[in-house]
Amino acid sequence: MKTTLLIMAAGLGSRYGGNKQIDRIGPNGEILMEYSIYDALEAGFDKVVFVIRKSMDEQFREMIGNKIARKVEVEYAFQEYDSLPGGFTPPADRTKPYGTVHAVMCARDLIHEPFAVINADDYYGKDAFKAMAASLHRLATEKNAASMVAYYLKNTVSKNGHVTRGVCTTDENGHLVRVTETYSILPFPDGTIRDIHDDPAGIILDPDALVSMNLWGFAPSFFEDGMQYLSDFLADNSGDPLKKECLLPALVDHLMHTRGLRVEVLSTKAVWFGVTYREDKAYVAGELKKLHDNGSYPPAL
Repeated sequence: MKTTLLIMAAGLGSRYGGNKQIDRIGPNGEILMEYSIYDALEAGFDKVVFVIRKSMDEQFREMIGNKIARKVEVEYAFQEYDSLPGGFTPPADRTKPYGTVHAVMCARDLIHEPFAVINADDYYGKDAFKAMAASLHRLATEKNAASMVAYYLKNTVSKNGHVTRGVCTTDENGHLVRVTETYSILPFPDGTIRDIHDDPAGIILDPDALVSMNLWGFAPSFFEDGMQYLSDFLADNSGDPLKKECLLPALVDHLMHTRGLRVEVLSTKAVWFGVTYREDKAYVAGELKKLHDNGSYPPAL
């Protein structure tokens, strides 16, 4: 059975101040997503689908796509406004993409097998891909099911600014109960982690809360529900039309409560790190070098 890795790489990286998806961070100039691809192939994935912008196409293929294509089947989907459902036309002043649901839906004609979704600018860890690969094989025979790898909130914040995380609630059987998209999470000098979205003083969050870092596993039937959700989102006039985004955690939460989607939260030893701000780069580069030095990866990917 085939399994596909879908990599969302079309984001603008506004807080990073550049195109972080193709910034060279590894000790030999590796791009962060190369580690995810390496780990996914090691775990048995058969195909990689990149979701990018058309303006990135030539540079992206030159920097990473052509190299990966020598090792595994590669496809490209383009996250552009012309791929929005129902002929929807965005406001003339809008420049940013419509979020992670739109990114995944752009690949709907390329994927007909269970698939995993990841961000291009996150490091998820080898164990995460092993657990996800096993889960995707289960999803091939289960109905109305999905999976995710969760990480501890305390390991996913940035000292350089606020981050957005899907804060998760699980039941005693390890299944997801709720995902709360939380937009302005910041570590405070007193050691607490707080949500400052509606209150500058912040609401204290549990540092050991599980959060989504957009490592999801879906069956191909997910595309039908996702397209309907995206259409409804675009038809809804609430929110800032220039900035609002349609996000995967919100879609998953919606499907759990309206369609009874069962989401298994996979238990792993994986450690996450990533780049939200340019100041995060030095830390991530140091962590990657440690992984090369201890033999987790070859001298150069």
